[in-house]
Amino acid sequence: MIRTATPDDAGDLVALLRAGALAPTEDDTDLTPYRAALADIAADPGTDVLVAVLDGRVVATCQLITIRHLQHGGGRCAELESMHVAPEVRGRGVGGVLVESAVDRARTAGCYRVQLTSNLARADAHRFYERHGFTPSHVGFKRLLDPGPA
Repeated sequence: MIRTATPDDAGDLVALLRAGALAPTEDDTDLTPYRAALADIAADPGTDVLVAVLDGRVVATCQLITIRHLQHGGGRCAELESMHVAPEVRGRGVGGVLVESAVDRARTAGCYRVQLTSNLARADAHRFYERHGFTPSHVGFKRLLDPGPA
């Protein structure tokens, strides 16, 4: 079953983020900021955190963000972020059901494209995305920011 995440899912989601991270940075000792983030996300009509539930347990997640572009005639585009599947259920089709559900939601929202980035070290993930119709087309860049003065 695919559904929207709720603040009650915070512990399961942080566990998935930690299990899927190349270098764990998520703090599972205080779920307050994650619950607050889920509440804020739920209030934003352009974004959704989806979860896959198997046997009553949250086993996968992704965040779908839709934005309006100036290009493509002012069309809508979707970004798929933070796709994580519990290691013990990988290869069982759960991730595929989740990603296709996210793509369907993007299509329903009127998006002309779904895009994502994936770490260069994740060759298995790249094969997964290609099996689901994604093509490598760009080089991604990121710049981490200092928090700056308060």
